[in-house]
Amino acid sequence: MTNQDVTALFDQWNKALSTGDPKKVTSLYASNATLLPTISNQIRHSHQEIEDYFVQFLETKPHGKLVEQNIKIFDELIINSGIYIFSFKDDSCVTARFSYVYQLLDDEWKIITHHSSRMPE
Repeated sequence: MTNQDVTALFDQWNKALSTGDPKKVTSLYASNATLLPTISNQIRHSHQEIEDYFVQFLETKPHGKLVEQNIKIFDELIINSGIYIFSFKDDSCVTARFSYVYQLLDDEWKIITHHSSRMPE
């Protein structure tokens, strides 16, 4: 696993967003993943709760762009944290801090923790 491979995991997630299909996005998360989302106060603890978040989030037609990444690669765990900017169909944008923690599960990298929070003004 290289830094480019980790960036590709984000690109895969971002492309899943562009499909507008919450199930496709949710499939990138482990079944017991935790999502602390950008535009919701509710922490999501299951595929059902994560999918529910993406149903609403995808209606905004989000597109993410990485600004900064800080990648740490371990044997079966990856941490990618930094800053990204999301643009939406109404031409608004939000800059947020993120942390993705990936785990190798059955030969596939899955998101086990995803935290995203707006940058303080």
